[in-house]
Amino acid sequence: MITEKNVSFKSEEDGRVDKVASAIVPRSIFSQADTIIKVNGRAVKKSQKIKQNDFVEILYKEETFEGLEAEDISLNVIYEDDAILVINKDCGMVVHPGAGNHSGTVVNALLNKFGDDFKTIDDEDSSLRPGIVHRLDKDTSGLLLIAKTREAHQELSNQFSVHSNEKIYIAICKGFFDKKRGTINKNIVRNEQNRKTFTVTDDDRGKSAITHYTVLRQFDGYALVRVRIETGRTHQIRVHMKSINHPILGDVIYSRKDSKFDVNLCLHAFSLTIDHPVTKERMTFRAKMPTRIRDVIKELSI
Repeated sequence: MITEKNVSFKSEEDGRVDKVASAIVPRSIFSQADTIIKVNGRAVKKSQKIKQNDFVEILYKEETFEGLEAEDISLNVIYEDDAILVINKDCGMVVHPGAGNHSGTVVNALLNKFGDDFKTIDDEDSSLRPGIVHRLDKDTSGLLLIAKTREAHQELSNQFSVHSNEKIYIAICKGFFDKKRGTINKNIVRNEQNRKTFTVTDDDRGKSAITHYTVLRQFDGYALVRVRIETGRTHQIRVHMKSINHPILGDVIYSRKDSKFDVNLCLHAFSLTIDHPVTKERMTFRAKMPTRIRDVIKELSI
């Protein structure tokens, strides 16, 4: 279950806002991409210095999984050691339980694989929290990183927070690209007309998002595209590609039904590079291109 929380208080001391607030909220929430910090009504970064009597407001999401059952669901394991697990998530598989998805998720499978040993515990809250470091949309396939210890989870969360890792995706986009390479640097904000979706904005609203793309192969009306993201906003690639009139094939939210292909979202997390949370070794993992994308490429190549 995901609960949205809003905590506000008047600071009793000077210092960085995340340090001062750590006595009130779990420190781990400051590494979450969706956390919003405001000081005297103004959005700030976690490193912002505040003074005594400043009014601080923190909006964040908390996940609790009490009552979830372990399920014997097969996972495609790419790599595993004592600190981390990397899997190739199938298209259609939900990562976290939520409304309408209480079973059949990656979390249910992890609870079965690791049992009670798989959890991270905040000092203030002993709820069960499987250590998934980042997210993939339900219909996005590919690499998903899981921390097996609390220490690994914190270290990896920090890497994602400062963008020291590298995330590369493969997508099939619609349309003809005028140029082979490009960068989309547009803030992403929640869509006020449909709160379940997002859109780009040219003003200061929303969160910064940067997407780099390279056209690997141009077909008639479609393109095979390599995408590297510097940030990890919700629906980032889907929203950014739509913003330049190249929505992803199979995207039922940000694109119309395709006249030629009846296929699920053609977006795949192909490569992930991190610093190992314990050994500090730079590691790169890859997940081969899934059948649904290979089949589309095959048909386009005829």
